[in-house]
Amino acid sequence: MDGLDVERIRKDFPVLSRELPGGRPLIYLDSGNSSQKPVQVIEAMRDHLSMHYSNVGRAHHALGAESTEAYENARDKIAAFIGAPSRDEVIFTKNASEAINLVAYAFGNPLNTDERFRLGPGDEIVITEMEHHSNIVPWQFAAQRSGATLRWFGVTDEGRLDLSNLDELVNERTKVVAFAHQSNVLGTVNSISPILARARQVGALVLLDSSQAVPHKPVDVAELGVDFIAFTGHKMVGPSGIGVLWGKAELLDAMPPFLGGGEMIEAVWMDRSTFAPAPHKFEAGTPPIVEAIGLGVAVDYLTDVGMPAIKEWEHQLTGYALQALSEISGLRVIGPRSVVSRGGTVSFTLKTPGGFDIHPHDVGQILDDVFGIAVRVGHHCARPLHLRFGIPATTRASLYLYNTTDEIDALVRGLHHVQKVFG
Repeated sequence: MDGLDVERIRKDFPVLSRELPGGRPLIYLDSGNSSQKPVQVIEAMRDHLSMHYSNVGRAHHALGAESTEAYENARDKIAAFIGAPSRDEVIFTKNASEAINLVAYAFGNPLNTDERFRLGPGDEIVITEMEHHSNIVPWQFAAQRSGATLRWFGVTDEGRLDLSNLDELVNERTKVVAFAHQSNVLGTVNSISPILARARQVGALVLLDSSQAVPHKPVDVAELGVDFIAFTGHKMVGPSGIGVLWGKAELLDAMPPFLGGGEMIEAVWMDRSTFAPAPHKFEAGTPPIVEAIGLGVAVDYLTDVGMPAIKEWEHQLTGYALQALSEISGLRVIGPRSVVSRGGTVSFTLKTPGGFDIHPHDVGQILDDVFGIAVRVGHHCARPLHLRFGIPATTRASLYLYNTTDEIDALVRGLHHVQKVFG
């Protein structure tokens, strides 16, 4: 295969050279859960902690200035990375879950007088059956607080969104539509334009959970045309404890603060407060300073490698994996079987040659114990989707820029071994 210089890239990730107990080389196929970190990110965070650390925002000394500059430079990098029209539209959160909660909290909040965020009985929120729990539970809370109705798109047998009832589901009562840019289980890359067009017709706002998209392909918020996107640092070779909400400036200006405390204020009296403009209005307290700096370096790393090249390499790897896995009798891929509108997340169930189900927990344990292969097992924080397919759990292999076809071959050998153990 042509593509990235994967062997050079792998040298940037120290853990990929690790030998597990028993002499097993590590094969990491769990980046959809959390990616590994390059030495550039690790060293940048260590350097800041060692030589530059201070709190940000108000310190009038050298370390405070250095820390504030590095923190805000990270915001600039991320704004450029996602094509944000303004750096002030980039809000640092602790993860994508907090970013989505921040937006959901604005709907029906009595502090909000903007009609677009009014939510009450008779209003509707629309999500999908393929969502991560982080894009389900916050909207359940919003519906319960306000008396609004929660509705959702179904999923086809192939693992695509069923848009056959789009005009009925997204209607004049709809206030917000929130859905995954790319599924963390199915790998499906959802078509945004028809949902966005219908939302615009009825005046609804649109949020994308882009946690599985931003790490893997170019994302430009101006081209997307949606109102909000949420993503997280730890899936894009950055640290944990840092996420991002991007929102259109005029919407962020209209939203009330999510949390109260230091740094989000303009002025405070004993009986009232006024608030700083976005983004600081939404960043109460000491922020994840070093984590934001690490995410900025992660963005530098991905930009240097090239997001179009990463997308193409993963496209090739995914096609290779789907073909290789299709040759295992008793293996069922849950999700699209082709690479069209599909990312490098492959979830599956496995049977013995005699047709008996092998529990994903057993699959994952044997792959790890015998072959050093790290995959994810369970419902991947998407239990309603698994209920839709009538299964309790799946095994998930998720690919990234540092994976190889040799690792996919090792996975296939490992799965054959699992079948022999239970056969």
